[in-house]
Amino acid sequence: MKDLVDVSDEVRVNDFVIKIGNVNGTGSASANGLLMKAIFRMGVPVVGKNLFPSNIQGLPTWYEIRLTKDGYMARSGTAEFIVAMNAETYKQDLADVSPGGFLLYDSTWPRPDLHAREDVTAIGVPLARLVNAAFDNARTRVLMKNMAYVGAVAGLTGLDVDVIRNLVKEMFGTKDHLIDANMKAIGLGLDYVREHYPDPLPLRIEPMDKTAGHIMIDGNTAAALGCVYAGATFGAWYPITPSTSLMDGFKAFCEKFRVDPDTGEKNFCIIQGEDELASIGMAIGAGWNGARSFTPTSGPGISLMSEFIGFAYYGEVPVVLFDVQRAGPSTGLPTRTQQCDITLAAYASHGDTKHILLFPANPKECFEMAVQSFDIAERFQAPVFFMTDLDIGMNDWMIPELEWDDSYQPDRGKVLTADEIEKLEKFYRYEDRDGDAIPYRTLPGTHPKGAYFTRGSGHNWKGGYTEDSDEYKEVLDRLTTKWENAANAVPAPVITRCGQDARRAIISVGGCDGAVLEALDRFAENGVNLDYLRVRGFPFNAEVDHFIDQYDEVFVVEQNRDGQLRSLLVNETEAPKHKLVSILDYAGMAANPKFIIEGISAHLEALGDVA
Repeated sequence: MKDLVDVSDEVRVNDFVIKIGNVNGTGSASANGLLMKAIFRMGVPVVGKNLFPSNIQGLPTWYEIRLTKDGYMARSGTAEFIVAMNAETYKQDLADVSPGGFLLYDSTWPRPDLHAREDVTAIGVPLARLVNAAFDNARTRVLMKNMAYVGAVAGLTGLDVDVIRNLVKEMFGTKDHLIDANMKAIGLGLDYVREHYPDPLPLRIEPMDKTAGHIMIDGNTAAALGCVYAGATFGAWYPITPSTSLMDGFKAFCEKFRVDPDTGEKNFCIIQGEDELASIGMAIGAGWNGARSFTPTSGPGISLMSEFIGFAYYGEVPVVLFDVQRAGPSTGLPTRTQQCDITLAAYASHGDTKHILLFPANPKECFEMAVQSFDIAERFQAPVFFMTDLDIGMNDWMIPELEWDDSYQPDRGKVLTADEIEKLEKFYRYEDRDGDAIPYRTLPGTHPKGAYFTRGSGHNWKGGYTEDSDEYKEVLDRLTTKWENAANAVPAPVITRCGQDARRAIISVGGCDGAVLEALDRFAENGVNLDYLRVRGFPFNAEVDHFIDQYDEVFVVEQNRDGQLRSLLVNETEAPKHKLVSILDYAGMAANPKFIIEGISAHLEALGDVA
């Protein structure tokens, strides 16, 4: 391996990836989060991606911190600086270092296998030896070794130690002994690299001013906060990765904001069901009773909830399902990300069902669209699927500070008051009185005349059981019309124009957005002009049809094997099938621009067309 490069080599400032390889269960998350937050505090745009196993502890885990002075929020697909803390993955970590990059390892033990690449610089720091000499407790040594590599990274890259110190103080508050212990460990790594590697790496962290007015947050936490602001008071769930932290967040926010300080009375109800079927059943019951209710889950949970989802659709009961997608089929890869539930959610349950879907692309939209989901569910008296994924839900994102309009009033839809019910000659639950395909509903206990029986079996517009074909079709046709009308209520698509006369375009959804936007910049630099539409809601509104109609070809970028978004576009728009070209990534990793650039470039080259 080559020696440490000197400062005359090419210097990359605030534009590289630090990747930490470790063992799950060793407490490395705190150290990794500290590094990322310190970079953010220095004003440098940053994004963190966690790759962790589905067991509790003992298997390899990685954390990527991308410094991105240009503000890109996707994975770059590179790793210029790897901190290799797991002996079991040294070989893989070395292979993953980008050419000309650096690998920091614990040199307490000899690692001759690290001398296998001439284009990578190895930096040995005896982390275990340093920590073992400074701390007595075995568990403390494990934890402090992580803090020691924080100090080493800071010393090698110029990360401001004062910023780190302030963050440590914030982490531990008045617990001075923990502050002292952590700063001592950080100092061990920092002092060692300053003594043995006095010249900094050509990977530099320098102060910027691009994070003002921004926060770091994950999508599940943002969505949970959106539920509170939306007025949701009931949540039921069965724990499943990667959605559990959404309910954890909702519980924490409710305990802070939904408890009367004088009486201790709680204005919320959270129930862990014995399974997903019980959870959706309780959420539907709460929605029928007038509460804003929801359940967070993932693909396997949606499968188990299927019958009750159909009941909510046919019985016209508002409820919100937060689908934090992971990789399938079956239980698949529980801790990997995909967009593999799109068609499952769109047509969930047997029979003729079509559902309303919302697709946030980042935690900011998770907060905003959580509120919209409850409004739409109650307005259309239907289940609404909030379609996020593990990357958005569990990873750390830099977003603009969340804003709230205090004049917001929930859209409760067509709910009759006691006075309105009293004036009716007779109340029929599924009567389309206004011609908008949405009937009026009543809440239990409002007025005796408003009582009704909700059926999952065949019923007519009066709510009575029927097997009459015409009556059955009348209700089903109205449900179709109601769903179609929702196209103008879901969030509108976001369109990005290249400023040129583009013959081709991209359509994508959700967590692919950051990777698409970065790919568009790379294509533009090479004279390839592409427009871009990001879908944010289903059913598609007319703008999606109109967009596709303008281009010779449209590349549909998504993270699943079977092109599920493309299937929806074929099924639910007038777009010619041959126009829609799939660009697919289903490896379970957070999206990066590489697969988009390579997929589109290969297609254009096959056509002999690069413009």
